[in-house]
Amino acid sequence: MGLKRKLAAALAGVAVAPLLVVATAAPASAHGYITSPPSRQANCAAGKVSKCGDIIYEPASVEGLKGQQNCHGGDARWAPLNDDSKAWPAASVGDTVSFNWLITANHATTTWQYFVGGSKIAEFNDHGRQPGRTVKHDVSLGGRTGRIKLLAIWNIADTAMAFYNCVDLQVGPGGDPTPTSTTTPTTTTTTTTTTTTPPVTGPWTAGVAYPTGAQATYGGATYRCIQAHTSLSGWEPPNVPSLWQRL
Repeated sequence: MGLKRKLAAALAGVAVAPLLVVATAAPASAHGYITSPPSRQANCAAGKVSKCGDIIYEPASVEGLKGQQNCHGGDARWAPLNDDSKAWPAASVGDTVSFNWLITANHATTTWQYFVGGSKIAEFNDHGRQPGRTVKHDVSLGGRTGRIKLLAIWNIADTAMAFYNCVDLQVGPGGDPTPTSTTTPTTTTTTTTTTTTPPVTGPWTAGVAYPTGAQATYGGATYRCIQAHTSLSGWEPPNVPSLWQRL
């Protein structure tokens, strides 16, 4: 009888072990966010805004219950994104803006919604489909001008959750602390030269803050950074065309 008990205990341990692995495996910590025009979390991850907290490591993780109207999804970890007193850079845009999402974990999707001042200005319905690695939406701002804080929401089909992004925009002249129109011809020429002959940074590596124009090699090919960001595992240049352009 003692031997049978030992055998039963051993078999039970084998049966439970896979369950323990499943139970302790953490869910994906990244899902998706807007890379251009850069959302607040994208600017934090690129080091353009200080004191952002842990969002610099997880810009794609701003998740909360559906139906909210804030930048942090009601999650205290991402509260700095809701602080309008920070010096958020505002991207200079026209009336129609192309919002580019980087999707790091696919989810079945109901809608993508865009709000300004609590008013919905655009909605795209995916009818439960899963998005690809990148998603682009062309959104009209409805003739609005000046500085605008836009809220973009990605609503998930099979859960009660959504992902939240705030994007600071400058529609028309003024507002942006570093607008191209205010630079001198010399500065403009320097910027053009930098874009034409960007610095070579060597092989692509995760955890590196790549400025716009930097070059990196990956898989035998050379890529140019088209959106400043801090690289993460899974963001290899061929996987994120919104961040890297193959030369």
